[in-house]
Amino acid sequence: MKFDSRKDLFFKILVFAVSGSFVTSVLFRLRTGLALFAWVWIDFFLLLASGFLLWIYIGTRYELSGNVLAYKSGPFRGHIPLPEIREIVRDRTLWNGLKPATARNGLIIKYGLYQELYISPKTNETFLREILRQNENITVTAK
Repeated sequence: MKFDSRKDLFFKILVFAVSGSFVTSVLFRLRTGLALFAWVWIDFFLLLASGFLLWIYIGTRYELSGNVLAYKSGPFRGHIPLPEIREIVRDRTLWNGLKPATARNGLIIKYGLYQELYISPKTNETFLREILRQNENITVTAK
């Protein structure tokens, strides 16, 4: 089963403000004739950074299939075997660590000995229901 990531207002504003300002500065230099050779590399990296942010914004999703939780967030990908998941903390935000997410108040998945992964599916309830259906040994805790 596939789950898209929830996108909160803060993340939307951040991505579109940064990407918009990068693209605007490149277009301004091209339009005013300030496109010197030295600026070509800067413009290239600004457009590359904008594309990277938009790739993360559009390409963040999670999938429960077989016995694995797979996640993608732009170029960042990985998977966790469901039997390794020991606890899910709901409605929290992880401020450090691996976060293939685009919203706050998601789920912190604790697996292995000390690993944590933060995700933000569109609805936490639907995701929890599905993952618990596949592995009922997972402990779910609230804030």
